[in-house]
Amino acid sequence: MTRPFRFGVNLMSLAPADEWRAKCRRAEELGYDVILAPDHLGMPAPFPALVAAAEATERPRLGTFVLNAGFWNPALLAREVATTDALTGGRLELGLGTGYVHAEHETAGLPWGSPGERVDHLRRTVEELERLRDSEGHQPQPVQKRVPLLIGGNGDRMLRLTAEHADIAAFTAARTRDGGALEPISAEELDERVALYRKLAAGRAEPAELNLLVQIVIVTDDPGAAIQPWLSHIPHLTEQQVLELPIVLVGTLDDIVERVRAQRDRFGFSYLTVLEPNMEAFAPVIARLRET
Repeated sequence: MTRPFRFGVNLMSLAPADEWRAKCRRAEELGYDVILAPDHLGMPAPFPALVAAAEATERPRLGTFVLNAGFWNPALLAREVATTDALTGGRLELGLGTGYVHAEHETAGLPWGSPGERVDHLRRTVEELERLRDSEGHQPQPVQKRVPLLIGGNGDRMLRLTAEHADIAAFTAARTRDGGALEPISAEELDERVALYRKLAAGRAEPAELNLLVQIVIVTDDPGAAIQPWLSHIPHLTEQQVLELPIVLVGTLDDIVERVRAQRDRFGFSYLTVLEPNMEAFAPVIARLRET
Protein backbone atom coordinates (compact mmCIF):
# COMPACT_ATOMS: atom_id res chain seq x y z
CA MET A 1 0.00 0.00 0.00
CA THR A 2 1.41 3.40 -1.02
CA ARG A 3 1.80 5.83 1.86
CA PRO A 4 0.53 9.39 1.45
CA PHE A 5 3.18 12.05 1.24
CA ARG A 6 4.45 13.99 4.24
CA PHE A 7 6.78 16.95 3.99
CA GLY A 8 9.15 18.40 6.57
CA VAL A 9 11.40 21.45 6.70
CA ASN A 10 14.56 21.61 8.79
CA LEU A 11 14.86 25.14 10.25
CA MET A 12 18.54 25.80 10.82
CA SER A 13 18.97 29.54 11.42
CA LEU A 14 18.48 31.20 14.78
CA ALA A 15 16.08 34.13 14.91
CA PRO A 16 14.55 36.36 17.61
CA ALA A 17 11.31 35.06 19.08
CA ASP A 18 8.92 36.95 16.80
CA GLU A 19 10.88 36.04 13.67
CA TRP A 20 11.15 32.39 14.70
CA ARG A 21 7.41 32.12 15.29
CA ALA A 22 6.67 33.88 12.00
CA LYS A 23 8.95 31.45 10.19
CA CYS A 24 7.16 28.50 11.76
CA ARG A 25 3.75 29.92 10.85
CA ARG A 26 4.98 30.39 7.30
CA ALA A 27 6.01 26.72 7.14
CA GLU A 28 2.53 25.76 8.27
CA GLU A 29 0.94 28.07 5.67
CA LEU A 30 3.05 26.49 2.93
CA GLY A 31 1.71 23.04 3.80
CA TYR A 32 4.62 21.45 5.64
CA ASP A 33 3.55 18.58 7.86
CA VAL A 34 6.60 18.60 10.15
CA ILE A 35 8.75 21.45 11.47
CA LEU A 36 12.19 20.15 12.32
CA ALA A 37 15.24 21.36 14.21
CA PRO A 38 18.80 20.05 13.74
CA ASP A 39 21.37 19.42 16.49
CA HIS A 40 24.55 21.24 15.49
CA LEU A 41 26.62 23.72 17.44
CA GLY A 42 26.01 27.18 16.06
CA MET A 43 22.35 26.40 15.35
CA PRO A 44 19.28 26.74 17.60
CA ALA A 45 18.98 24.35 20.55
CA PRO A 46 16.40 21.86 19.26
CA PHE A 47 13.98 21.34 22.15
CA PRO A 48 13.25 24.99 23.09
CA ALA A 49 13.02 25.80 19.38
CA LEU A 50 10.35 23.13 18.93
CA VAL A 51 8.38 24.30 21.96
CA ALA A 52 8.33 27.82 20.48
CA ALA A 53 7.28 26.34 17.12
CA ALA A 54 4.37 24.56 18.80
CA GLU A 55 3.18 27.81 20.39
CA ALA A 56 3.13 29.50 16.98
CA THR A 57 1.39 26.73 15.01
CA GLU A 58 -1.54 24.35 15.25
CA ARG A 59 -1.17 21.54 12.72
CA PRO A 60 2.47 20.51 12.08
CA ARG A 61 4.28 17.83 13.98
CA LEU A 62 7.58 18.90 15.58
CA GLY A 63 10.77 16.88 15.23
CA THR A 64 14.51 16.72 15.81
CA PHE A 65 16.42 16.10 12.59
CA VAL A 66 18.48 14.63 14.00
CA LEU A 67 19.87 14.70 17.50
CA ASN A 68 23.57 13.88 17.77
CA ALA A 69 23.47 10.97 20.24
CA GLY A 70 27.01 11.78 21.33
CA PHE A 71 25.76 15.05 22.84
CA TRP A 72 23.19 13.32 25.06
CA ASN A 73 22.99 11.20 28.18
CA PRO A 74 20.00 8.85 27.74
CA ALA A 75 18.39 9.60 31.11
CA LEU A 76 18.61 13.35 30.57
CA LEU A 77 17.40 12.96 26.99
CA ALA A 78 14.37 10.99 28.19
CA ARG A 79 13.46 13.94 30.43
CA GLU A 80 13.83 16.39 27.52
CA VAL A 81 11.71 14.22 25.23
CA ALA A 82 8.90 13.78 27.75
CA THR A 83 8.84 17.46 28.68
CA THR A 84 8.90 18.63 25.07
CA ASP A 85 6.17 16.18 24.09
CA ALA A 86 4.01 17.51 26.92
CA LEU A 87 4.66 21.17 26.06
CA THR A 88 3.92 20.58 22.37
CA GLY A 89 0.66 18.76 23.05
CA GLY A 90 1.93 15.36 21.95
CA ARG A 91 3.27 16.54 18.60
CA LEU A 92 6.91 15.48 19.02
CA GLU A 93 8.83 13.14 16.70
CA LEU A 94 12.29 12.16 17.95
CA GLY A 95 15.05 11.91 15.36
CA LEU A 96 18.40 10.39 16.35
CA GLY A 97 21.74 9.85 14.63
CA THR A 98 25.38 9.23 15.50
CA GLY A 99 26.65 12.70 14.65
CA TYR A 100 29.18 13.17 11.88
CA VAL A 101 31.11 16.39 12.58
CA HIS A 102 34.31 15.73 14.54
CA ALA A 103 34.98 19.41 15.19
CA GLU A 104 31.71 19.80 17.09
CA HIS A 105 32.71 17.08 19.55
CA GLU A 106 36.07 18.74 20.07
CA THR A 107 34.42 22.10 20.71
CA ALA A 108 32.02 20.51 23.20
CA GLY A 109 34.82 18.56 24.91
CA LEU A 110 33.09 15.26 24.18
CA PRO A 111 34.68 12.00 22.97
CA TRP A 112 34.47 11.32 19.25
CA GLY A 113 35.37 7.64 18.97
CA SER A 114 35.38 5.37 15.96
CA PRO A 115 32.34 4.96 13.69
CA GLY A 116 31.62 1.66 15.41
CA GLU A 117 31.77 3.26 18.85
CA ARG A 118 29.38 6.01 17.77
CA VAL A 119 26.88 3.44 16.49
CA ASP A 120 27.26 1.49 19.76
CA HIS A 121 26.47 4.64 21.73
CA LEU A 122 23.42 5.34 19.58
CA ARG A 123 22.17 1.80 20.11
CA ARG A 124 22.61 2.13 23.89
CA THR A 125 20.77 5.45 23.78
CA VAL A 126 17.83 4.01 21.84
CA GLU A 127 17.56 0.94 24.06
CA GLU A 128 17.79 2.99 27.26
CA LEU A 129 15.12 5.41 26.05
CA GLU A 130 12.84 2.46 25.35
CA ARG A 131 13.59 0.94 28.78
CA LEU A 132 12.80 4.20 30.55
CA ARG A 133 9.63 4.68 28.52
CA ASP A 134 8.41 1.22 29.49
CA SER A 135 9.47 1.44 33.15
CA GLU A 136 6.47 1.60 35.44
CA GLY A 137 6.45 4.82 37.40
CA HIS A 138 9.27 6.53 35.49
CA GLN A 139 8.71 10.27 35.37
CA PRO A 140 8.18 12.39 33.46
CA GLN A 141 6.27 10.46 30.82
CA PRO A 142 5.46 11.86 27.36
CA VAL A 143 1.90 12.57 26.31
CA GLN A 144 2.15 10.09 23.45
CA LYS A 145 2.27 6.45 24.40
CA ARG A 146 5.11 6.15 21.91
CA VAL A 147 6.93 9.21 20.59
CA PRO A 148 7.68 8.27 16.96
CA LEU A 149 11.37 7.48 16.54
CA LEU A 150 13.29 8.44 13.41
CA ILE A 151 16.81 7.13 12.89
CA GLY A 152 18.98 8.52 10.12
CA GLY A 153 21.99 6.82 8.59
CA ASN A 154 23.52 4.99 5.66
CA GLY A 155 25.88 2.23 6.86
CA ASP A 156 25.01 -1.41 7.40
CA ARG A 157 24.92 -1.28 11.21
CA MET A 158 22.85 1.90 11.16
CA LEU A 159 20.35 0.30 8.81
CA ARG A 160 20.10 -2.73 11.12
CA LEU A 161 19.46 -0.48 14.12
CA THR A 162 16.88 1.47 12.14
CA ALA A 163 15.14 -1.72 11.04
CA GLU A 164 14.95 -2.94 14.63
CA HIS A 165 13.76 0.23 16.36
CA ALA A 166 12.68 3.12 14.15
CA ASP A 167 9.16 4.15 13.17
CA ILE A 168 10.71 6.34 10.48
CA ALA A 169 13.75 5.21 8.49
CA ALA A 170 15.62 8.31 7.29
CA PHE A 171 18.04 7.99 4.39
CA THR A 172 20.70 10.66 3.91
CA ALA A 173 21.62 9.27 0.46
CA ALA A 174 25.18 10.21 1.34
CA ARG A 175 28.24 8.66 2.95
CA THR A 176 30.40 10.40 5.54
CA ARG A 177 33.98 11.21 4.70
CA ASP A 178 36.81 12.15 7.07
CA GLY A 179 36.20 15.47 8.81
CA GLY A 180 32.41 15.24 8.53
CA ALA A 181 31.95 15.93 4.83
CA LEU A 182 28.96 14.22 3.23
CA GLU A 183 29.43 12.64 -0.20
CA PRO A 184 26.19 11.96 -2.08
CA ILE A 185 25.50 8.50 -3.46
CA SER A 186 23.90 7.64 -6.78
CA ALA A 187 20.39 6.33 -7.29
CA GLU A 188 21.80 2.88 -7.94
CA GLU A 189 23.75 2.92 -4.67
CA LEU A 190 20.64 4.12 -2.86
CA ASP A 191 18.70 1.21 -4.38
CA GLU A 192 21.17 -1.12 -2.66
CA ARG A 193 20.88 0.69 0.68
CA VAL A 194 17.08 0.62 0.63
CA ALA A 195 17.08 -3.04 -0.42
CA LEU A 196 19.33 -3.93 2.52
CA TYR A 197 17.09 -2.01 4.90
CA ARG A 198 14.02 -3.83 3.59
CA LYS A 199 15.75 -7.17 4.05
CA LEU A 200 16.70 -6.30 7.64
CA ALA A 201 13.19 -5.00 8.36
CA ALA A 202 11.35 -7.95 6.81
CA GLY A 203 10.14 -9.26 10.17
CA ARG A 204 8.60 -6.00 11.41
CA ALA A 205 4.99 -6.08 12.52
CA GLU A 206 4.42 -2.60 11.06
CA PRO A 207 6.46 -1.19 8.17
CA ALA A 208 8.32 2.02 8.86
CA GLU A 209 7.79 5.27 7.02
CA LEU A 210 10.74 6.03 4.70
CA ASN A 211 12.25 9.51 4.67
CA LEU A 212 14.71 11.21 2.32
CA LEU A 213 16.64 14.39 3.09
CA VAL A 214 16.69 16.53 -0.07
CA GLN A 215 19.65 18.90 -0.24
CA ILE A 216 18.93 21.05 -3.32
CA VAL A 217 15.60 22.30 -4.70
CA ILE A 218 15.51 24.70 -7.66
CA VAL A 219 12.45 25.25 -9.84
CA THR A 220 13.82 26.35 -13.22
CA ASP A 221 13.55 25.94 -16.97
CA ASP A 222 17.35 25.66 -17.21
CA PRO A 223 18.59 22.93 -14.84
CA GLY A 224 22.10 22.94 -16.25
CA ALA A 225 22.65 26.60 -15.50
CA ALA A 226 20.96 26.38 -12.10
CA ILE A 227 23.20 23.56 -10.89
CA GLN A 228 26.50 25.23 -11.90
CA PRO A 229 27.26 26.81 -8.47
CA TRP A 230 27.06 23.35 -6.86
CA LEU A 231 29.40 21.50 -9.20
CA SER A 232 32.59 22.64 -7.44
CA HIS A 233 31.34 20.99 -4.23
CA ILE A 234 31.04 17.62 -6.01
CA PRO A 235 33.97 17.74 -8.46
CA HIS A 236 34.03 14.01 -9.17
CA LEU A 237 30.55 14.13 -10.73
CA THR A 238 29.44 15.54 -14.07
CA GLU A 239 26.61 18.02 -14.41
CA GLN A 240 24.20 15.28 -15.51
CA GLN A 241 25.26 12.99 -12.67
CA VAL A 242 24.57 15.74 -10.14
CA LEU A 243 21.13 16.39 -11.62
CA GLU A 244 20.33 12.67 -11.32
CA LEU A 245 21.24 12.43 -7.63
CA PRO A 246 18.22 11.46 -5.46
CA ILE A 247 18.91 14.39 -3.10
CA VAL A 248 18.76 16.95 -5.95
CA LEU A 249 15.43 18.25 -7.29
CA VAL A 250 16.19 20.73 -10.08
CA GLY A 251 13.93 21.36 -13.07
CA THR A 252 10.51 22.64 -13.98
CA LEU A 253 7.71 22.29 -11.46
CA ASP A 254 6.17 19.48 -13.51
CA ASP A 255 9.53 17.69 -13.71
CA ILE A 256 10.12 17.88 -9.95
CA VAL A 257 6.59 16.71 -9.11
CA GLU A 258 7.01 13.69 -11.36
CA ARG A 259 10.47 13.00 -9.93
CA VAL A 260 9.08 13.00 -6.38
CA ARG A 261 6.35 10.56 -7.40
CA ALA A 262 8.88 8.37 -9.21
CA GLN A 263 11.17 8.25 -6.18
CA ARG A 264 8.27 7.15 -3.99
CA ASP A 265 7.53 4.38 -6.47
CA ARG A 266 11.18 3.35 -6.78
CA PHE A 267 12.48 3.70 -3.22
CA GLY A 268 9.37 4.09 -1.06
CA PHE A 269 10.13 7.64 0.09
CA SER A 270 6.80 9.12 1.14
CA TYR A 271 8.26 11.56 3.70
CA LEU A 272 10.59 14.19 2.25
CA THR A 273 12.58 16.73 4.26
CA VAL A 274 14.03 19.89 2.77
CA LEU A 275 16.45 22.37 4.30
CA GLU A 276 15.34 25.84 5.38
CA PRO A 277 16.83 27.66 2.35
CA ASN A 278 14.59 25.51 0.12
CA MET A 279 11.38 26.01 2.11
CA GLU A 280 9.76 28.49 -0.29
CA ALA A 281 11.08 26.83 -3.45
CA PHE A 282 9.62 23.44 -2.52
CA ALA A 283 6.20 24.81 -1.52
CA PRO A 284 4.70 24.71 -5.07
CA VAL A 285 5.71 21.04 -5.27
CA ILE A 286 3.77 20.35 -2.06
CA ALA A 287 0.75 22.24 -3.39
CA ARG A 288 0.79 20.34 -6.68
CA LEU A 289 1.11 16.94 -4.97
CA ARG A 290 -1.78 17.80 -2.62
CA GLU A 291 -4.01 18.35 -5.64
CA THR A 292 -3.67 14.76 -6.87
